Amino acid sequence: MSILIDKNTRVMTQGITGKTGQFHTKMGKEYANGKNCYVAGVNPKKAGESYEGIPIFGTVTEAKKQTGATVSVIYVPPPFAAAAIDEAIEADLDLVICITEGIPVRDMIRTKYKMQGKRTRLVGPNCPGVITPEEIKIGIMPGHIHKKGPIGVVSRSGTLTYEAVGQLMDLGLGQSSCVGIGGDPVNGLKHIDVLKMFNDDPLTEAVIMVGEIGGSDEETAAQWVKANMRKPVVGFIAGVTAPPGKRMGHAGAIISGGKGTAQEKLAVMEACGIKVTKNPAEMGKLLKSVLK
Repeated sequence: MSILIDKNTRVMTQGITGKTGQFHTKMGKEYANGKNCYVAGVNPKKAGESYEGIPIFGTVTEAKKQTGATVSVIYVPPPFAAAAIDEAIEADLDLVICITEGIPVRDMIRTKYKMQGKRTRLVGPNCPGVITPEEIKIGIMPGHIHKKGPIGVVSRSGTLTYEAVGQLMDLGLGQSSCVGIGGDPVNGLKHIDVLKMFNDDPLTEAVIMVGEIGGSDEETAAQWVKANMRKPVVGFIAGVTAPPGKRMGHAGAIISGGKGTAQEKLAVMEACGIKVTKNPAEMGKLLKSVLK
């Protein structure tokens, strides 16, 4: 099994005619079952055209109606990306994966408010996407670094997602699904939501959870793990100190009132039974050590 997406998922790309949308739609189509999975594109100004044999529609609703697509991936530029998410939610899609970085926080606050009471799940924005290895990838992650296996990965950091996967592969451990939830302060699925899915997935045996400084999402997830998780979880918190005049990390990596530091998060996670490391190079070895 997998979580969120599999070989039967049918995907539309919002922003398919832009350079980024074209490149990553082509990569997704060429990965595993992508030829069958990528069925539609959306651009109001290019309706009736096609890209790589994928028909383009004027609206998300029309694309869904004509092709049966239930998942959207968004590569729309930042000023228009929140509206693209809104359109996908109004069309009652199962899942929206927003890759776009730099969406104004105010726009995302409005979108999150509009999502209340809706069944559509949102991954992102500002994320690498989701992959179920050897079945389907939706997003910007390099497919060739993954293989199918029993380890789930959930991360706020795209780069550290790839790092965790690389270490797992060096140890011969494949992945059930990898979910990059993004690091923006206002986003969709949280660590806790993805951990619940991995907990219910019979083919996921253990999970790597990568967090970042700022907020309290990791602590909330850790408390849930302590009370409910039936599988081992390994954790790391990215807390790189930026050089003077430089900004590192995501927009959500903001420490307030002494809360949200890497040390604080790691302490809570460890107290809740999550095996943690302060060295990102040790994620894979630590994970292997907790496997039954």
